[in-house]
Amino acid sequence: SNVQLKIYNLPYEKTLADFDFSYQPGINQGTIEDLGSLRFTQENQNILFIGTSGVGKTHLATAIGIEGCKQGISTQFIRCSDLINKLQTARVQGRSEEVLRRYARFQILIIDEIGYLPIESVGAKLFFQLIERRYERKSTIITTNIPLSKWGNTFSDKMLANAILDRLVHHAKVIRITGRSY
Repeated sequence: SNVQLKIYNLPYEKTLADFDFSYQPGINQGTIEDLGSLRFTQENQNILFIGTSGVGKTHLATAIGIEGCKQGISTQFIRCSDLINKLQTARVQGRSEEVLRRYARFQILIIDEIGYLPIESVGAKLFFQLIERRYERKSTIITTNIPLSKWGNTFSDKMLANAILDRLVHHAKVIRITGRSY
C-alpha cells in the first residue's frame, strides 16, 4: 500500500479510524464516515473542510483519499501552493493544456491549504480553469483555513474568487471545524 500512496502523493498514511472524534466533538462522525464510503464521488460532489490550523482538516482529507486509493479510484493530493506553481510553470513552458488536463483527470483531487499564501491573478485564473474542468465531472476536496467570505483576498480578484466558489460549493459537503488545535 505504501508504494501506491507514494504515487498519489499523500503526505502520510492516516485513516478515518485514526481520527479522534472525541477531541473534535463539533465534527459529526456519521457525516465523515459517509464521506469515507466515497458515495460523494458517484455524484461528483466536492468536500470543503474549513477551519483554523491544526483542527484535523488535512488528516480527514487524506483519510478519504486513502479510502479512494484502496478502492482503486484515481486520487491525487497536492498543496495549493504547489499546484499553483505547477500551473504557472506549465504556462511559461507552453504546457498549460497538458497540465490542466492531467489534474482534471483525477476522480478525487485533494487541494490542501488554500489561503496560506496569496495567489496572484495569473495563478488564480489557471486555478479557475482547473476547477471549471472538474465541475460536475469529478470530486475535489479542499482544505482551507480562511472563511469562504474572505477568498476574494486570497485570489486577488473577488469576481474570480466567487466564480471558483460557485463551482466548488454548488454540489458540496461543507464541513466547518471549530475546535481545539491538536
